Amino acid sequence: MGEAAFWDDSQAATKIISESNDLKAWTLPYNQVKERFSNVQSLLPEAEESGDQAFVEELLNELSDIEKIISELEIRKMLSGEMDSKSCFLSINAGAGGTEACDWALMLSRMYQRWASKRGWDVEMLDTVEGDVAGIKSITFKIAGPFAYGYCKAEKGVHRLVRISPFDSNAKSHTSFASVDVSPEVGDDVEIDLRNEDIRVDTYRASGAGGQHVNKTDSAVRMTHIPTGIIVSCQRERSQIQNRESCLKMLRAKIYEQEMAERKAKIDKMGGEKKDIGWGHQIRSYVFQPYTLVKDNRTDYEVGNIAAVMDGEIDDFVLAYLKEFG
Repeated sequence: MGEAAFWDDSQAATKIISESNDLKAWTLPYNQVKERFSNVQSLLPEAEESGDQAFVEELLNELSDIEKIISELEIRKMLSGEMDSKSCFLSINAGAGGTEACDWALMLSRMYQRWASKRGWDVEMLDTVEGDVAGIKSITFKIAGPFAYGYCKAEKGVHRLVRISPFDSNAKSHTSFASVDVSPEVGDDVEIDLRNEDIRVDTYRASGAGGQHVNKTDSAVRMTHIPTGIIVSCQRERSQIQNRESCLKMLRAKIYEQEMAERKAKIDKMGGEKKDIGWGHQIRSYVFQPYTLVKDNRTDYEVGNIAAVMDGEIDDFVLAYLKEFG
């Protein structure tokens, strides 16, 4: 990268930078944790010998932090898939249930935004369709950060909500569903058979906030991949061209994900699959009443603090999934 002619071939340069970043994601935390542990190892005997209990406690807390980092690196080691280190697209769609389901989709979107923020990832909203009364019918994010797809893929499936609906005047318990789909961002280095004649492009006026320009021009774009029936849409940008580019990226991602799913299905059929964790199957239940419980049906991991979960504290669910299926 330090060579004078490095940027002569921009495509090759971009690939090398990506490879370098992937390596740094391992070497930097490893070197940092190694140095921190070495410091504790040399200072702890002296602190114990001097009887400085406060300093001993501080060093023991440092050891706990180091242990957490090592645990995170061990989990990351499981993310060895071709696309696990990439950014991703995450979509949420409300299921049957009307306003209650739309509100549940909105609750999940907030949960994932808070989770991504806690992990230091960037979240960009690409497309959303608001509910008729409240909530959202669907929403799509781009989540950018190291190993975003590797972690987010654990959330793919159907999420079930049980609560007393605030939209029901009779205060009855309702069960709602929302589906989460996750696809990796596919770079130009991955070949995807995407022909122009296979794509239908529709333009329409963007909805929601955005000023007069957004509401008065057909800047929003919807693309349909005719052979597979995959549909993507984007209305974030004011420019139709930019929205087209975003749609193409999402379309490439979804086609790649479908091809990988079909390949995996063939392998599972030959070798036998232990657990069905595919798209369209309920993966987790969130119960607000008459008790509070969040339980993952794939790993049986559960917690009672549902408020923390809805505030983005879902790492333990994701790690439990990766340990069993990663």
